[in-house]
Amino acid sequence: MQYILQAIHPDPEPWLGTFGSEHPSLPQLKKIVEIAAKFLLYLLWFLSPSSRALLPPQEGFVKINTDAATNSEKNLAGLGAVIRDETGQVTAAAIKVSKFHGSIAYAEAEAMEWGLQVARDAQSYIVYLGAHSHGPNPTLADLDRAENYHHEFLGSIIGSRDEARELISSSYRRHINGFAADLEEEHAQQLANHPEVVSVFLNKPTKKLTTGAWNFLGLEKDNVIPSNSTWEKARFGEDVIIGGIDSGICPESESFSDEEMGPIPSKWRGTCQNDDHYGVECNRKLIGIRHYNKGLISAATKRNPAFDIPPKLKTGRDLDGHGTHTLSAAAGNFVQYVGAFCNHRYGTAKGGSPRARVASYKVCWYSEDDHNAAHGNDCMEQDTIEAFDDAIHDGVDIITVSLGYDNIADFLSDGVVIGAFHATMNGVLTVAASGNGGPEPQTINNMAPWMLTVGASTMDREFAGYITLGNNKRLRGASLSVDMPRKSYPLISGEDARMANATDKDASCKPGTLDRKKVQGRILVCLHEEKGYEAAKKGAVAMITGASGTFSASYGFLPVTKLKIKDFEAVLDYIKSTKDAKAFMTDAQTEFAIEPSPAVASFSSRGPNRIDPSIIKPDVIAPGVNIVAAYTSERGPTGYARDNRRFAFTAMDGTSMSTPIVAGIAGLIKTVHPDWSPAAIKSAIMTTARATDANNKPISEFNGKEATAFAYGSGHVDPNSALDPGLVYDLTLDDYLGYLCNRGYKEDVVKKFVVDPAKHPCPKSFELANFNYPSIAIPELAGSVTVTRKLKNVGTPGTYKAQVKEIPGISTDVEPGSLTFTHVNEEKTFKITFTLAQNAKPNATNDYVFGELIWSDGTHRVRSPIALKQKSK
Repeated sequence: MQYILQAIHPDPEPWLGTFGSEHPSLPQLKKIVEIAAKFLLYLLWFLSPSSRALLPPQEGFVKINTDAATNSEKNLAGLGAVIRDETGQVTAAAIKVSKFHGSIAYAEAEAMEWGLQVARDAQSYIVYLGAHSHGPNPTLADLDRAENYHHEFLGSIIGSRDEARELISSSYRRHINGFAADLEEEHAQQLANHPEVVSVFLNKPTKKLTTGAWNFLGLEKDNVIPSNSTWEKARFGEDVIIGGIDSGICPESESFSDEEMGPIPSKWRGTCQNDDHYGVECNRKLIGIRHYNKGLISAATKRNPAFDIPPKLKTGRDLDGHGTHTLSAAAGNFVQYVGAFCNHRYGTAKGGSPRARVASYKVCWYSEDDHNAAHGNDCMEQDTIEAFDDAIHDGVDIITVSLGYDNIADFLSDGVVIGAFHATMNGVLTVAASGNGGPEPQTINNMAPWMLTVGASTMDREFAGYITLGNNKRLRGASLSVDMPRKSYPLISGEDARMANATDKDASCKPGTLDRKKVQGRILVCLHEEKGYEAAKKGAVAMITGASGTFSASYGFLPVTKLKIKDFEAVLDYIKSTKDAKAFMTDAQTEFAIEPSPAVASFSSRGPNRIDPSIIKPDVIAPGVNIVAAYTSERGPTGYARDNRRFAFTAMDGTSMSTPIVAGIAGLIKTVHPDWSPAAIKSAIMTTARATDANNKPISEFNGKEATAFAYGSGHVDPNSALDPGLVYDLTLDDYLGYLCNRGYKEDVVKKFVVDPAKHPCPKSFELANFNYPSIAIPELAGSVTVTRKLKNVGTPGTYKAQVKEIPGISTDVEPGSLTFTHVNEEKTFKITFTLAQNAKPNATNDYVFGELIWSDGTHRVRSPIALKQKSK
């Protein structure tokens, strides 16, 4: 019997000759494999030193088959070479990346399909040599000399100065002495032991798994904070207090460590409400914890008079994960080496105001197992209002609240809106979620003008996983799984996996419908059951799911990849087309430069405003998809009680995630401008928001269509511009009271909102169109309408000129066309008139038309969206 190394080639020929004899000993066989693998490594090093991967031979007795390459291998021309055992199983291989594959990742995926562990022979390291001897002001000759020394130094280790020059990707020449290079582990160890070397460490991809939002929003670039970043200018939100009204807090999270924090601000009047069972502890960062359960217990007692309050309903600790995640996104510390993919630790998590203090107000309770009383995610309004009341008293500057109530027809019948109103009256801005009812219109929550209402957008980063079907079709999906099976497995659809007595409606893998014999050892393809508990229980190795809308990933009880509907249907078609359907699934990986970005998330609630269509909602959008932030230690990533995994950080989607990001930005503005009103902070964020994406094209919907102001409000937040907006649309207590009077609330009702009613009568005349909001909406335009607004200068003196984007069928006139400001806080009034074209026909479709008003002094750009609808005849 002859033993050879078999090439993978369209015309397979033994290309490395014959080794051994007909009856080699075990040591001889192991030596054969070792020699062959090394030969391939050196060969590939020579052919392609920058793109190769070595797959080491398995331990034990290995026989090498001389059979020709399989048909599938013939299609992988130029891949490299494999070693097989006597059954034809590939046990070792070397891979050379070619144009056919396009990347190492693709080649590795093919190798993994054979069930092989992949090990690359070189990794990127940082070699740190301390400080340079040339001093703080080096000449060009000094810089060249430093770089040449790095080449010589590494060359002395690997044996070639020229090769060292190729391997070094960065040479630190000015102050830090060192370099980054692709090194084999053996050489890295030699360098680490060298007396001139301070340290050698892996070049970790630290930028990949931050929250991602802050790099995308321009506060940092590749994990480096520019000197002109709003973070630097705003001292990272130092000593602003952000209160989160949510599901509590995990106080042990590193996001809330008080290391290097100074004394608690003297204005703080809050408390740390402990409990005997779970225990919570405050510090100089997490300065307040309160919990509210009266409304929940009252409702539970009505359902069950014998209800006994369990410890889980008497704690400020976060048993749900939502509260910890949102508050850390708003104001969490810089925490290094966190990850979204299970407990794999890569990047740095950050909150919007990372040096701010935080206070947690728990009003939401999760109790999955209490079927007789309190259960689900209950956030009772009475508890919410009490939380607002305490937060205002305690001295918070910003409140972030990711709560909302559906089907609200009146502002004063919504606990969140009421609480936010009183917060505004006391100088506290409330940043609230728009809701996750999109993409349907009129699904917006938190519609009041005294709230900053936030929708959700995508970023330029996605968590992706790839699926290669047995027909070589490769599909890109969304995934957070890093424990995918390392070989191909047979596929089965939810329809085919049903038990005999299951109905057609049970084809989506619902509990109690799957047949273990059909599912076990297979990849299950189900449309909706993305958590996969039932699939895991029945022995599936992984799941493929499908979803329309925004491309986002989620955790499951087993490895899961989510496909877009078109690709999901392609998998189903493939299953139907063959008796031997199979697939190989890769681990999740972080991918950047996704286009278009930002885009409006499919789930983000849309306007128009159901209560008052003259107020455009949402106000802005911010990143809300796959946001990585802190998580509770009390719950698994799927959210189910039966999930025993625990992650310190996790990825979540929703306007709940975009809201605290904007709250963090508001905290930065409050730090720099402590005397600004909530309306001024809100205006700064709205008027500096962008209606264009990263390629300067109009922001699009999740499906690629152009979005409108009812999807993104004033636009996508731009924190670096919001700190210096130039002008703001400010509002006072009397403005809000006048608004309520105009809305039809009686004067004796409105007066109840103020301490001294005599000083705040309802105005004798108040035009709703003249309410000084940063956006403009006229839901019933007939003939001509004139709108009045007032701008306050909060920047340098200057002259601002008006520009109105052309609105179909509408003529506009701004009077005056320019405004000159000579000092800070000076206010100027202008009017803008909208007139229907003379030949305008009745709007048969009842649609809005959109435009924008921009005031600019050449430096600042103060933008307001416009939404107009012709009055029906």
